[in-house]
Amino acid sequence: MKRAAKFPAAAVASARPGVPGWRAWAAVAVGGLIGTELRYGAGLVFPETAGSIPWTTLVINVVGSFVLAALTTVWIARPKTAFWLRAGLGPGLLGSFTTFSAVVFAIDQQFRGGFHASWLAYLGLSLVLGLGAAAGGWKTGKALADLSGGAS
Repeated sequence: MKRAAKFPAAAVASARPGVPGWRAWAAVAVGGLIGTELRYGAGLVFPETAGSIPWTTLVINVVGSFVLAALTTVWIARPKTAFWLRAGLGPGLLGSFTTFSAVVFAIDQQFRGGFHASWLAYLGLSLVLGLGAAAGGWKTGKALADLSGGAS
């Protein structure tokens, strides 16, 4: 005869190392929904035209790179930030707001359309501005962590 479990399943799942609890899963889902809707809304407000550099996608990815780098740097200084919050904002909201697949899709469409100067410029801008934004986000996050007292 089977014995009743001593601990509820949710408590056991969250107690296992490497397995996020239900709060993290829910936060990623909610963050993902919000990030997707923000990206969709930006696309409606600032539509992209065929053959030109997709500025909306570029700005979204650059802003997302900056914010994610800043948040990650602050979270490194404050390691006690709740995991569910980090998961909801990082992979959830920012992961769905910024997507590498949108860059690849835009480059593919421009390449197939014969807009070679455009896709090359877009790829270069995406790399340079994305890395620059991440570096700026890191410096900003470090300054914010230093202002607020570091890992308190």
